Amino acid sequence: MNQALLLECAARYGTPLYVYDGDRVLEQYRSLYDFIDYDKLEIHYAMKANFNVGILKLLRDAGASLDTVSPGEVLLALKLGFDRSKIIYTANNMTDEEFEAVLSLGVTMNIGSLSRLEKIAKRHKGMRLCLRFNPDVTDGDSAATMTGGDLTKFGILFDDLDKVKALVDRGNLKVIGLHEHTGSGLQHTESVYRSMDNLMAIATPENFPDLEFMDFGGGFKVPYKPGEARVDYRQMGREIREKFVAFCQGYGRKLKLYFEPGKYMVAECGSLLVTVNTIKHNRTRTIVGCNSGFPQLIRPMLYGAYHRIVNLSNPDGKEAMYDVCGNICETGDRFAEQRPLPEVRESDVLSIENAGAYCYSMGGVYNLRPMPGEVVVVKGVPALVRPALTNEELVDRILAMSDGAIPKKA
Repeated sequence: MNQALLLECAARYGTPLYVYDGDRVLEQYRSLYDFIDYDKLEIHYAMKANFNVGILKLLRDAGASLDTVSPGEVLLALKLGFDRSKIIYTANNMTDEEFEAVLSLGVTMNIGSLSRLEKIAKRHKGMRLCLRFNPDVTDGDSAATMTGGDLTKFGILFDDLDKVKALVDRGNLKVIGLHEHTGSGLQHTESVYRSMDNLMAIATPENFPDLEFMDFGGGFKVPYKPGEARVDYRQMGREIREKFVAFCQGYGRKLKLYFEPGKYMVAECGSLLVTVNTIKHNRTRTIVGCNSGFPQLIRPMLYGAYHRIVNLSNPDGKEAMYDVCGNICETGDRFAEQRPLPEVRESDVLSIENAGAYCYSMGGVYNLRPMPGEVVVVKGVPALVRPALTNEELVDRILAMSDGAIPKKA
């Protein structure tokens, strides 16, 4: 994003501040339709990556569908005007109350366990649903985000196909879709092809005669580190189309093709702007202290994730090595360690890049520090979509929510 515009946003709205390039979000969304040339393709944005209302409205107006994982996400989507036919609900370890609440909203349910399927067969005979299988392929940019293979909690094993079919028959269920997801930040395009092949192998008219779509999840990689190669998504799209067209011919009719990208659509569109408030020289380390911390962008501390950092205030300064640290009472509260940057000075504004996915959405208020505000830029015009709470507002909300539980004086 334009560095002058980022500095303007920092000056106007203060820091810490999330800034999102709305035009880039739409470019990423539309690029998938360009890469995968299939006329029944539907892109379901994984809104867990970033539930910013401004971004969701842009995608709604562009005709996007959604992948949701909680009742709250479904409710937000519906209140923003997304058609329920464009929403898939894929939660894991859902409670009975959660299941019934979401079912009543009329969205497609994606079921990933035999125990839940057994309850549905008993209580909701004739229900239309999608089934999530474990693709038996392990890939991703962190062990914590790999959602296929023996160690994952997600999906039904292919080994249990006969049990699935028995439950479907018992409940007279109509399986309209099959789903799999391999992981986030897939490192190998071959993993996409193998997971597709594994799911398509069981998607026969004999096993599932009522299929309307096949959903192959998301996990599309974007580059985070300097020099990291971009995936050739155009070539990957050709491979996907070729495989799926051949599958549909064997199945006997043309099905819809779903993907559920989150990171791919929003990661590169976001920046977290922070202000440097302390420079500390600790023998072998120069520590840069800033006015944000890991609760506001947790990926480096949680996954060891790399985020590029730009010194917006002094881009041409002499390069030196820095530890860029936050303001939280944890030693691990670092955005970067031994990172070469143009000379950093107190009051400089730094931009932590690739902060559009799984950053704000995973945030919290540890140490009772409010989450940053959020700005969405469209056609060069910034709009404050969600202002940051003041310290007083955050404390007042906490007190308001717990007021009835405060013990009264005797």
